[in-house]
Amino acid sequence: MKTSCGAATIGLAALLSTFALSIGAQPVEVEGQKFEPTVEIGGQTLNLNGVGLRRRAIFKVYVAGLYVPQKSSSATALMGDKGPRRVALRMLRDVEADNFIDSFKDGLKNNLSESQLSALQPQIESLTATLKSIGEAKKGDAVNFDYTPDAGTRISVNGQPRGQPIPGADFFSAMLRIWLGEKPADESLKKGMLGA
Repeated sequence: MKTSCGAATIGLAALLSTFALSIGAQPVEVEGQKFEPTVEIGGQTLNLNGVGLRRRAIFKVYVAGLYVPQKSSSATALMGDKGPRRVALRMLRDVEADNFIDSFKDGLKNNLSESQLSALQPQIESLTATLKSIGEAKKGDAVNFDYTPDAGTRISVNGQPRGQPIPGADFFSAMLRIWLGEKPADESLKKGMLGA
């Protein structure tokens, strides 16, 4: 009798533990956009570090989620990580490719030195070409920037890969500076992506 009672207690404990984990692993929702607690990139499970809203003037442009191997509230640590990572954008309005490109270039210029920008020029040109090929990002689109050490940075729209992979951990780290650098595109977005 003790054995079956003990087994039942262990079974109940396991069930409660699983239930507690499932509660803690709910999607995060911001502005109606859901972000799963984990994603698989390059065969590795990444954790949602944080989510934030990008505003430009009075307009809500997109919601961005940052996925990383190990959660951190340190922008420096996140930008210095060499492992797989994802920046997931969920568009809240239509944005022309040229506006996206200008915004990205401004973010890079604001957070990198002239020599860093010069060294990354080929990758920046690849990014520009890919964004031009996408054209307008539509309201409701899911735009992902996925980095893996093997493949570099891959851009996808609604799950469809676009353009060629862009090589270099330094390039993805530079891109992260747009959102997490000393002069981020949006301070509240930075806080959100840092999980603050």
